[in-house]
Amino acid sequence: MALLTIRKDEDPILRKVSRPVEKFDEKLSQLAQDMIDTMLSNEGVGLAGVQVGKLWRIITYDQHNEEGSFVMINPVIKQASGSCKDYEACLSVTETYGLVERPSEITVAYQDLDGNHQELTADENLSRILCHEIDHLDGVLFIDKMIPEPDEDEDPEEPIAEEA
Repeated sequence: MALLTIRKDEDPILRKVSRPVEKFDEKLSQLAQDMIDTMLSNEGVGLAGVQVGKLWRIITYDQHNEEGSFVMINPVIKQASGSCKDYEACLSVTETYGLVERPSEITVAYQDLDGNHQELTADENLSRILCHEIDHLDGVLFIDKMIPEPDEDEDPEEPIAEEA
């Protein structure tokens, strides 16, 4: 098990676009396993190659349930529908979390570690995880998509009084 260094905050690599994976070999499999180990040891639910300094289109994810950890190579969102808002955080963005709107259901085309083409439809939390990680591959962080939260003192249902 090799734990990788997670790139954080203002590291410029986090804003770079990752390249497609073309070679499916032992080096890629080892990177995937190291990413899973790193993700789990940091109590994360997802990790993108760029977050560990590899500009390859690879993500790992684990919802911490009986399904275990997964790897997607060259993932592309083919279809997205619905909308939901929830809070997100990131292993690469320290001490920050915020409200982000994401599709409530997506279909992702990707390759497995053997280069076989696969497709997965995800909803709810998995949809959010995959969107977050795929954004990383394009140099986009969740803080770029954060939406302002309603002011606690403001009642959004109450109309603002106009002065006469």
